[in-house]
Amino acid sequence: MNEPTLLLESFRRNGRVNGMLLSALTPADFDLSDGQGGWTVERHLRHMAGFRVGWLWNLSREHAGPLLDPTQKDADGDPLWRWQNSPPSELAAAFAAGDEAALEAVRSHLASGEPFADPWQEGAYRSNPAHFLQHTIVHDAHHRGQVMALLRLGGRTPEGMEALDEHWAIWRE
Repeated sequence: MNEPTLLLESFRRNGRVNGMLLSALTPADFDLSDGQGGWTVERHLRHMAGFRVGWLWNLSREHAGPLLDPTQKDADGDPLWRWQNSPPSELAAAFAAGDEAALEAVRSHLASGEPFADPWQEGAYRSNPAHFLQHTIVHDAHHRGQVMALLRLGGRTPEGMEALDEHWAIWRE
C-alpha cells in the first residue's frame, strides 16, 4: 500500500472509531462533564465534527458547501454549519459528511496539484494537503481521550470501559 492510500485508509478507520464511540453512548452520556467547568461529552463531539467544516471553510470552501446551511447565517453573514443546532443523535451524520468532504477536498487538491487556500498566511498544509487528514486524526484522538475520561468519571463500569476499548481492533486489521 502506498503512503497516500495508507493515510486515506487511516482516516477512514478513524471515522469508524468515531462511529463506534457514538454508537456506544447513551443519551445521558452526552451531558457528562468533569463538574469543574470543562466541556461535556456532547461539546467535545460537536467540536470534533465541526473541526472539519471550520477548516474546510478556510482551506477549500467549495468542499465545505455540503456541510453548510445557506439559509442560516452567522454575525458575519457566513452560512452556519448544517448540524449547528441538531440533536446529539445526528452527530454521526455530521461526522460522516465531514469526513467525506475532507477526503474529497484532499483528493481534489492532490489531483490538481493546487495547494489549499491559506487565508491566515500561516502555511496551512502547504507541503501536502493530506496533512489536513493527519491533523484531523490527531485532533479526534485527543478529544476521544477526553470523552473516555468523562465516561469513566461519569460512572461507566470497568467492563463498560473495556468494551469501548474494542475500537483498537479497528487499528489492527
